[in-house]
Amino acid sequence: MVCLLTLSRNVCAEVGMLFRGIWTLRRRCCTGPLLLLGIAVGLFYHTVTMDRDRTEFKSSQRDQRNKSAVFDYKVLLKNPERLISLLEASQTDSSVHHSKHSCIGKAIILTGQHALTDTEVQLYQRVLQQQGYRVDQARYAETSASLRQDRRDGRDWSVLICLKGSEKSCLRKINLAHPQHRQRVNIIPAFAGAFLDMGGVCRFLTDSQLSGVTLPIRPSACSFSKSPQEGTPNADENEWRRPITNSRSDNQDLNATINVYVLVTSATPLTAFVHRKALVKTHLDKTSYATELQVFFRERLGPVLCHQAIEQMNHVISDILKAALLSTKESSSSPRCQLCFQLMTFSLHYNSSLHPVVVKLQTDLHFDGMKDPHFDGQIAKEYMLEDVLKLLFPACNSEAVESSLPFRTQEENQKYGDCEGPNGLCLLPDEMHLLQQFNQHLKKPGSFQLLYPISPLPDDLGHDLIQTESLSAQDYGWRPALMALLQELSLYYTRNHQTESFDDPKSLEASDTLSGKGKCVDPHLRQLYTDPPLVLMPDFNAWEKEYRAEVPFDVITIRIRPEPVSPHCHIHLDEHRGPRMANYPVGLGNSRINILVMDESEAEPVVMTIYNLHIYRESRPSLPMFDEYVMCSFVQDCGLVVRPDQPCGLEPIPGMRSSEEAQALPRPCLSGDEPGRWVVPCLSCSDNRTCDWREVAWQPDNCYHPLLDQPQLQTCMMDRKVLFIGDSTNRGMMYYLMERVNTTLEDWDKAHNTIVYHNLNQGRTIVSYSYYPQFWLPKTQRPTFPRALQQLLERSQPLENSPQTVLVAGGVQWLNLNHLRTIQQVLQRLGLEKIMVVVKSLGMGFHLPVDGIRSLPLNGVQELYNVNKNILESAKHLGYEVIDTLSITMGRYKEFLQGRCACHFHEVYKLPFPSAASQRKLKILKLGEESWNSANEQTGPREHEEPSSQADVSYNVKGPVNAVYSEILLSRICVNHVNGTIRQQ
Repeated sequence: MVCLLTLSRNVCAEVGMLFRGIWTLRRRCCTGPLLLLGIAVGLFYHTVTMDRDRTEFKSSQRDQRNKSAVFDYKVLLKNPERLISLLEASQTDSSVHHSKHSCIGKAIILTGQHALTDTEVQLYQRVLQQQGYRVDQARYAETSASLRQDRRDGRDWSVLICLKGSEKSCLRKINLAHPQHRQRVNIIPAFAGAFLDMGGVCRFLTDSQLSGVTLPIRPSACSFSKSPQEGTPNADENEWRRPITNSRSDNQDLNATINVYVLVTSATPLTAFVHRKALVKTHLDKTSYATELQVFFRERLGPVLCHQAIEQMNHVISDILKAALLSTKESSSSPRCQLCFQLMTFSLHYNSSLHPVVVKLQTDLHFDGMKDPHFDGQIAKEYMLEDVLKLLFPACNSEAVESSLPFRTQEENQKYGDCEGPNGLCLLPDEMHLLQQFNQHLKKPGSFQLLYPISPLPDDLGHDLIQTESLSAQDYGWRPALMALLQELSLYYTRNHQTESFDDPKSLEASDTLSGKGKCVDPHLRQLYTDPPLVLMPDFNAWEKEYRAEVPFDVITIRIRPEPVSPHCHIHLDEHRGPRMANYPVGLGNSRINILVMDESEAEPVVMTIYNLHIYRESRPSLPMFDEYVMCSFVQDCGLVVRPDQPCGLEPIPGMRSSEEAQALPRPCLSGDEPGRWVVPCLSCSDNRTCDWREVAWQPDNCYHPLLDQPQLQTCMMDRKVLFIGDSTNRGMMYYLMERVNTTLEDWDKAHNTIVYHNLNQGRTIVSYSYYPQFWLPKTQRPTFPRALQQLLERSQPLENSPQTVLVAGGVQWLNLNHLRTIQQVLQRLGLEKIMVVVKSLGMGFHLPVDGIRSLPLNGVQELYNVNKNILESAKHLGYEVIDTLSITMGRYKEFLQGRCACHFHEVYKLPFPSAASQRKLKILKLGEESWNSANEQTGPREHEEPSSQADVSYNVKGPVNAVYSEILLSRICVNHVNGTIRQQ
């Protein structure tokens, strides 16, 4: 022990005596282990002593530097111009340093419930790519290759966008991988928990720190419902309501619910902006409408109270946000994410007071109250999202990093508190970036207005807002220095009017200019909205003009709304005066929609760009017929019940006889309106997807319609004249007859006038046609039915007063009992009362909600059956043949082909090669062609084409439904030319 004390005393004296002490101890015969222990203790004591002295020296230096930092910090608060110069200079240096990395930053979009083709997903991808980001997509964080743990803990991304359905996945990722410097996520974790619905009460309201605090919010504001409830206010709400004074009139008092859209750009500390656009629904409105907040308040309250209303609105929203953050300050489940941002919807209810109550709060953008939420709401949402993305993520441009400020030396940039960091404010990198971001947002707010921190009132500018609040910045976990700098920036821009106010008259002028009429300088589409959403091929791009899409059989209508890039460009569908948005029926096969982008700034509108959308609708899903099958039947489709007294959908055929019985009891039908049904082979009558729809056939209940072969048909039609009067459905039957008689159709014209075909059937048959009614003409210019019929008869002369002359009359839904009497009167007057008259009854059509044409409601469609029944009975009473096309078409109403009326069950298309069995080319004689306007008719004028003059072109009439009632027509015309060997249909 004596040896150890002697050693310690010598080491403490000076290091130079160490080896002398060791030598002395050795001479005193200290043992080896004890000697080594003494050396170690001495060295440790000496090291501690030197480190203490070095620490005291550095602490003295840091105190000196911090005194300078405090002084310079106060200088910055008194001179905000220096603060802004420092922020912009440091941002320039940072941009130069990171320019190469920033321009290749990666943005990840987690689509969740959205399809990759959704317009919202496309918007995020398009804008982020425009801003310089490389965009990756995945459904959830767990399926994203860029977010997997084996890729440097997912730290190679800059922006993470979590769409609806992926929020929980995003929150798990934020918890697992803490965001790195400048990584940004569109979810603030603190809000995810604070605004949960806890049994009808917002979760943050249950926090003990808020006990005794009265907030202007309904406790149930966080609960899920489609629209805010506007019931009787509770007691807490009444505390916040004060009547409006000095209002100009009762009808201008505030009695409305307003959806205010808030962008929280940071939660720690709180910075937030509110969008200029809002969704408003007054007590007089049935639906909400989008408008600008200052426009609404100014119209209702005038300029003075308008300013107060906006201030009070900002105060209410800010209080709710701060209360929510206070309740989550100590929560370990909400990780700190300083650069996370959040879009929110606050539904504020005003009841004759400037003090609103929050009746609904949603952590997303919602436009459900609009008249057309699918288009108007989605478009408004996407415009707002684009504003958000362009505010938060300025375009990455290497030229943009050059600052407009004078060059500053590095010494001047580090003047403000050189605290072991390049930024000169003793702030963390994210805090410095937050200041830079906030400065840029205030400098170029776009469509946003500052919400928080709100600058003090003009008469109290020197007062620190943080100290006047009931809770200080420390209570929220915010650094007072950082909050003071944010407050100073807000105050500076407010003083210098560098950020527009909601009630700034200049803002109103800009809004009026935007909505005014101007020249279309960018004639392109911003997006193409459809319902149901279409998968476009290729993906939508403003510069791509041709698109294709496929839809399944059950999709029978498409609603389309193209949105232009510029509000000065006008959109019209199909024609110059067409609608901007429309419902289109989608027939089987190919359909085309033309989208015209027009400039209407001059007296004569000009088409600038044309986009074409080609839609292919698939046929009914079908399975090939197997050995084991059952025969099923149906009268009508359950999607449109025309006869409520009859079953709908597939059913086993009632009283099905064996094939031997059926052949033993052959009976041709006595008329064309014999009751019947569609029959089809299926694996099961309970699932129409198991049927072979290629084998579907029309089956009368107790008879059959003879099917003539071509020699019999040609013999029947020998020396006959067949006259057709009616619309395009009647014309489809005519072309079917011509093709059946002549084997092929070599001439075809979508005639809307009178046309005569000669030399059919080797010159032994003549067919003529007259279009009626010509509803595209003004009523005063439309030919009446007697006049149209008489002109057709006169131009088809000579006519024989016998069944050798056949008149086929009818159409979709224009025929009535008066037309039948007119036919009888005209024929008697012309001495043609003995000719054969065939009445084609009504048919399915005009049952879809299509813009620009009439549309029948369900009860109107059901009434057609009774009208059709009366027409058939009256026609037979007059001795006419009839064809019940309504009963045939109503069960297959979805199988219409092209045409806006959804009434066409035929289509004529060109064959690639002429048929070998074709007859000599028909001669066409057009008589008295009428002039017509192509602006309104959905089937005629748009389809009008001149007959082909090429000898090597032939056509085919397709459409199985049209073939059925056309064959019935042939069997009725040739009723006296059939025999027992005719096949059944």
